[in-house]
Amino acid sequence: MSNWVIRIAFLALTLGGGILIGTLTAPGNWYAQLSKPAFNPPNWIFGPVWTVLYVLIAMVGWRQFETDRSSTTMKLWWTQLGLNFLWSPTFFVLQMPWLAFAIIFTLLIAIVMFITQVRHTDRVSAHAFLPYLACVAFATVLNLSIAILN
Repeated sequence: MSNWVIRIAFLALTLGGGILIGTLTAPGNWYAQLSKPAFNPPNWIFGPVWTVLYVLIAMVGWRQFETDRSSTTMKLWWTQLGLNFLWSPTFFVLQMPWLAFAIIFTLLIAIVMFITQVRHTDRVSAHAFLPYLACVAFATVLNLSIAILN
């Protein structure tokens, strides 16, 4: 398979999957009624931020896939993507903030493990995941705060 086909496939899967899940699980009335911490960002910020993050996640995925599609780092990449895609339906559709917290906390661990795994072999991927790590860390604190407040 050519590198461009792989790259387009990863971009379509990651960005397309993220947009689809975001659209299908958009915050509704339930979320609007929840008590939220003072640091809760406005809803409009999530779309642009996650679009950029999904492009970075896709880029890192194709880099790992092109290097060794059966490696531990590739397995960690798939794990983080699955957990990422699982969080929104759990939080917004099932309306289970504590279970969503368990998922996002596990996602945070998977991201840290991934960065730790690639930091010496693929610094570009490690650095590309740092904004993702920061955003998920913030979202983890936000999720926990909402769970506690409600």
